[in-house]
Amino acid sequence: MRIEDVRTVPGLSGFFFDDQRAIKDGATQSGFAYDGQPVTDGFDRIREAGEALIVEIELADGSIATGDCAAVQYSGAGGRDPLFRAEKYRPVVEGPVADALRGQDATQFGANATMLEEMDAQRSGGDQLHTAVRYGVSQALLNAAAQAKGVTPTDVLADTYDTEPATSPVPVFGQSGDERRINAEKMLIKGVPVLPHGLFNSVEKVGENGEGLRDYLAWLSDRATALGPEPYSPRFHVDVYGILGKVFGPPYDRTEVTDYFETLREAAAPYPLQVEGPMDAGGRQAQITAMAELREGLADAGVDVDIVADEWCNTFEDVQAFVDAEAADLVQIKTPDLGGIQRSAEAVLYCDGTDTRAYVGGTCNETVTSARACAHVALATDAAQVLAKPGMGFDEGFMVVTNEMRRALARRDAAREVPADD
Repeated sequence: MRIEDVRTVPGLSGFFFDDQRAIKDGATQSGFAYDGQPVTDGFDRIREAGEALIVEIELADGSIATGDCAAVQYSGAGGRDPLFRAEKYRPVVEGPVADALRGQDATQFGANATMLEEMDAQRSGGDQLHTAVRYGVSQALLNAAAQAKGVTPTDVLADTYDTEPATSPVPVFGQSGDERRINAEKMLIKGVPVLPHGLFNSVEKVGENGEGLRDYLAWLSDRATALGPEPYSPRFHVDVYGILGKVFGPPYDRTEVTDYFETLREAAAPYPLQVEGPMDAGGRQAQITAMAELREGLADAGVDVDIVADEWCNTFEDVQAFVDAEAADLVQIKTPDLGGIQRSAEAVLYCDGTDTRAYVGGTCNETVTSARACAHVALATDAAQVLAKPGMGFDEGFMVVTNEMRRALARRDAAREVPADD
């Protein structure tokens, strides 16, 4: 099936762009906005409306496959590509990207995605096309291949990478935003497998000595027992955005730190706990060293808390480095930051055979289209968990990702039940 044309439409994403550096430096929240001046290049305000660029690939039969170029909430931070502006990158997709894709066989997802990944940056700047461009166009290519073949995107990815997909939905990870109590209770009532994220992105929220996070986990454990369906065995996952590094500082294998993590484990009990982004060391190698130090310290002290890599773990090469160094129990595959969606699948598969699990993550600032595509990545690679997205309202993203996986599994089951022709 031939690709005939590529078009774009500027659109909206599911949340906002936030200047993470300004927030970490103490910007004051005023209502939903922030007071103060931005410090990251490209930002006009500390919080700005999110943008997306809708990509439409027209096939020879007149059908349309879509994908959405989107970037993470904290764009431009932690080594990521700069702030994504839909209008700025629209000519890139409709120009050199479209020129390269017209006439290609839509069924050849792997070849098309690789060609996109290796394209010269042209007017996009940098060494490659902006990660958001590669992310959105590759989603459209994945959906185009699925439509042309009459299969699910899960099947396309499984065929491309010779994987055995999950046979049941991958555990979904809900994110609460700042409504960390109300949204957590909604998650518990719905039996969300992994929760609640928590958005502990300031010392004020974590506590001067970490007491705020500990008290919250104790509350969450009590509410899980009271509200969760039977049977229910959730995993707690909190993101602290490097703030524990500000509370304690290095070295992270000392008794004061490991004892604190033990109090977190006790507060979360009987539910297992994983802590994302415990510190932000300012660069990839420094982050790997700090994470490995903490992980080894926890293991030596017998503290059963998993740590999750996020800061400075953005690209496929970053994921490789963290996994090779055994610096985390779980790595977030931050899907928009890896560029092409096939790279997210490859990053998950890189964790196979190691003691590091892979989590298909991303950002609240994505779209329904990108979230659905990521659900297929999680299924095809049988990832450890997948993020509920887009948005920070929780319910909508949980519905989108869960329903997409259930649809895909039902369609695959139905296809296997169809008798083969004699």
